[in-house]
Amino acid sequence: MYAFKSMVVAAAFGMAASLMQPGPAHADKLQDILNSGTVRIGVLLDVPPWGFTDEEGRPSGLDVEVAALMAEELGVDLELVQLTGTNRIPSLLANQVDVIISAIGATSERAQQVMFSQPYAAVQLGVYGPASIESTEDVSDLDGRQIAVARGTTLDLWLTDNAQGANLVRFEDVPSTLAAYLAGQAEMFAENSAIVVNAQNDHPGAEMELKFTIRQSPAHVGMPMGEHNLLQWVNTFVFANKLNGRLPELQEKWFREEQGVLPAL
Repeated sequence: MYAFKSMVVAAAFGMAASLMQPGPAHADKLQDILNSGTVRIGVLLDVPPWGFTDEEGRPSGLDVEVAALMAEELGVDLELVQLTGTNRIPSLLANQVDVIISAIGATSERAQQVMFSQPYAAVQLGVYGPASIESTEDVSDLDGRQIAVARGTTLDLWLTDNAQGANLVRFEDVPSTLAAYLAGQAEMFAENSAIVVNAQNDHPGAEMELKFTIRQSPAHVGMPMGEHNLLQWVNTFVFANKLNGRLPELQEKWFREEQGVLPAL
């Protein structure tokens, strides 16, 4: 069994970042978790199949199961903390959670604020749209296209840097992004393959065809800067559960695709 609570991290990035300044010495995070008997793991519950609330009101999805497996192997209780895409990193900086398992991709910019484990799952990132728009391998073909995207995500960052001619329409979360596309507020949307498969199941009549492939997107466990003992343990956890097949089984269960070979960080 595990505890669950919803949290909104209200501190702006500047306030959260200030918590990173040197302070009094403390026991390392891994030992803190073991001593307390509880691990606080931040997850998203608005992006199925990564994380969502099932019909009985219980947290479910790939990241929720990975979090439960992590707590089991640590031998501690699990406290799930519901986050949003934009407050995942601030929640770590503010010490509201111990780690985040929240469909987050590693970037050099994010790595200045948190540490990332080796990947535990991976999806394909792409831009989707109706049948009337031709598929392309040339990013310049997105110029002038109105593309809905969740603010602050890996997709948002990539499109901002590489599709500067596109008209990006940013929304606060994945559900809002999908709702905007389905309502005709944007002609295309950017998302990962697992979320699109789930959306296609929920909206079988909607046209959600892959129009432009961005790249593979591994997901990593995130933890506070400097917590090297915790990072080593999490990497060992990921390594062992790839070898024993538990992480590949979870990806196939929730994403309906084989995990394949994941890149090393």
